[in-house]
Amino acid sequence: MSDAPAPALIADIGGTNARFALARPGAEPAHPLVLPCADFAGPAEAAEAYLRRVTPDSRPKRAAFAIASPVTGDEVEMTNHVWRFSIAAVRRRLGLERLDVINDFAAVALSVPLLDDAHRRAIGGGTAAPGAPVALLGPGTGLGVSALVPAGRGWLPLATEGGHATMPAADEREAAVLAWLRGVYEHVSAERVLSGPGLVNLYGALAAVDGTTAQPATPREVSARALAGACPICAEALAMFFAMLGTVAGNLALSLGARGGVHVAGGIVPQMLEPLRRSRFRERFEGKGRFADYMAAIPTWVVTHPYPAFLGLGGLATRTLSIPESGAEPPGNST
Repeated sequence: MSDAPAPALIADIGGTNARFALARPGAEPAHPLVLPCADFAGPAEAAEAYLRRVTPDSRPKRAAFAIASPVTGDEVEMTNHVWRFSIAAVRRRLGLERLDVINDFAAVALSVPLLDDAHRRAIGGGTAAPGAPVALLGPGTGLGVSALVPAGRGWLPLATEGGHATMPAADEREAAVLAWLRGVYEHVSAERVLSGPGLVNLYGALAAVDGTTAQPATPREVSARALAGACPICAEALAMFFAMLGTVAGNLALSLGARGGVHVAGGIVPQMLEPLRRSRFRERFEGKGRFADYMAAIPTWVVTHPYPAFLGLGGLATRTLSIPESGAEPPGNST
């Protein structure tokens, strides 16, 4: 058996998949593996399955999990999945001395100071203002929203549920779509349109508004038909998705004073960089009336790192990163 210290266990758990890896100080996360949440009764069972597969030399004694849900106490109930669990019970079952559980996009926020330009792509704007707040959002199974704000020598990640804020309409077409969706959901949050299921919602709503019938489709099928030019309604749904994303990202930047930039992460947008560039995303981001010049200066990036949450979780689990005193350099200063 190796004399090296036991690695830390890290996990990024969303509504569809649980991503696991092992972390050691100063090293890239090792042995990443994606497991479907639906195959397990809870995070402890999924973690045990992961450890059986990778068989580390030493059993982890510390762990950090990012969860796609609010984390307000010991009991955690996921928003877009059926898992409900006790943090203390998971820690005991896995034999851990310490288990940190944080919101998934707070973990992504912690990664921002560690990202370099190989792991993100600029989508317009100027130069990040050093020491200014940084905003993050990311469509996936749901819509994650977070931010980094200056705190002493480091950065404090904000755990928010901003994806559930009410979605505004920027024109009459969007107003008609949101009105139709209100008849289905009553409250139409940003997540109802800016997520994988949200893209399907936009497709169905546009078809209904135009008096046609949408064909059953997955988010991947809607985007594929849109990009192939095979379905005009799918194409409009994807275009509206990008435009609405720009509206929400701009609202977030204004609300936070995020002159340090806005990062878009999640499982959808990094797969469609060029369509995003050609879309109205940046137009909508900047289209804030008297504050258009203010917005034009704020840079936006798409995070292309395959596991950005792992970067933040690794530092948290190995105690090389603390909250809020990370000691990290201000994010967004590289060019």
